[in-house]
Amino acid sequence: MKKTILAILLCCAALLQAQTKYPTIVIETNYGTMKAMLYDDTPRHNDHYIRLIRQGYFDGTLFHRVVKNFVIQGGAQDSRNAPAGAQIGGGRTDMELMPEFREHHFHKKGALAAPRKGDNENPQKKSDASQLYIVHGKIYTPGRLDSTEMSVNIPIKNEIIRTHYLPVKEELARLKESDPWKFNALLDSVLNLVDSLYLEAPGKFFWPDGLKEAYTTIGGAHHLDGEYTVFGEVTHGLEVIDKIAALEVDGNSRPSQDAKIIRIYTE
Repeated sequence: MKKTILAILLCCAALLQAQTKYPTIVIETNYGTMKAMLYDDTPRHNDHYIRLIRQGYFDGTLFHRVVKNFVIQGGAQDSRNAPAGAQIGGGRTDMELMPEFREHHFHKKGALAAPRKGDNENPQKKSDASQLYIVHGKIYTPGRLDSTEMSVNIPIKNEIIRTHYLPVKEELARLKESDPWKFNALLDSVLNLVDSLYLEAPGKFFWPDGLKEAYTTIGGAHHLDGEYTVFGEVTHGLEVIDKIAALEVDGNSRPSQDAKIIRIYTE
């Protein structure tokens, strides 16, 4: 386990060294300080968020939506100086951005991402870039992730088998009794065809490199992948996420004790 976590940290360090375009951002809260790097390949989001950060846009706002083992979400303008118990967290329609989904940026613990409205009113999956969220997540077992791949891929392979195996099923049964050599030759031919077509079949799903390792060690929220834009990740201060995620919340997922974003600035 220690070697696995070390490998992830080394990978993160290599990624950090590769990020050169954007400065590190510092998120000061009343529960501690986090530092995050922004990804070079999500420029639409990062140019926008850097501009807001330098304007002090998020300073004094709250993490108004906290769901343990899922996310902490904050930055809403109506959360600044909001009275206790008030329902807050309204988004803005003038800060929507087209998504920048990247397979290799996924919702591991510490992922920095943009919320959005639901698919019915937002079919393009535009980000509500007036707020942000950070993943707390949970740790998955390898078997659960494997099952997700299988649930997508097995039906695809079964359909290919039905198309190419069933037409010769009776002939294979006959040859198995009468001519074992021809039976093996035909069976090998069908199986090779099935394997070849499966390799080229669209729609298969496999977890990106590094995802399984991250989700089974530090955790994450994999069902968000490909649905929300991840534009950065917390590199220091993951324990702050734990502290905020552990707070008691009301029926609207607002912490009973304010989790305040004191300020966000570039380093």
